[in-house]
Amino acid sequence: MSFIVRFLVDAAAIWLCTLIVPGITLPQTGSTGAFVVNLAVVALIFTLVNTIVRPIVVLLSLPLYILTLGLFFVVVNALMLLLTGWLSQFTSYGIHVDGFWTAVIGGVIIAIASWIIQLILPGNQR
Repeated sequence: MSFIVRFLVDAAAIWLCTLIVPGITLPQTGSTGAFVVNLAVVALIFTLVNTIVRPIVVLLSLPLYILTLGLFFVVVNALMLLLTGWLSQFTSYGIHVDGFWTAVIGGVIIAIASWIIQLILPGNQR
């Protein structure tokens, strides 16, 4: 159940990020249904990356987290967004991220949006 909630929260955060950040885009589709499917595939990839890869990266970069007093999470969020963009290129769906600094802005927006959505949801799901 926690994975489904995380997936839905990530989908909403990614959608919000594509609306706010000009360098992060989903492919144009002809219908709302195709857009939702595209967003769902990207959110699934992002959720899997955050579930599988992110803990390993956090563990390996623990000294940098300590050295920067936790601010290195911004770089890790950007890397996870870039990895999601790269992985989604191999599907017919996908998200395009222009570069590292665009990913940094997008990662911050996704983190803030996810935090706000988690505050609204009842219980501690994440």
